[in-house]
Amino acid sequence: MAKKSVVARNKKRIKMYAKFAEKRAALKAAGDFEALQKLPRNSSPARIKNRCSITGRSKGFLRDFGLSRQKFRELANEGKIPGVRKSSW
Repeated sequence: MAKKSVVARNKKRIKMYAKFAEKRAALKAAGDFEALQKLPRNSSPARIKNRCSITGRSKGFLRDFGLSRQKFRELANEGKIPGVRKSSW
């Protein structure tokens, strides 16, 4: 389980990115890079970290499911992820 402060910080970055997305796109299209640099750092999409929606873990993240590899395996074995089942051959 990740620290709550780290998860909260990432949520704050996501919210700030959404707030400045239109302005950032307009400045980029206009080529005004000086004004772009004056925007808050956390409004950049590059600062958002992919995290597990359950535990907040950042490493071993599976984009298709929004989960870390441990939680994915746990939920898949319990049959709680639709369309996923353990393979055998």
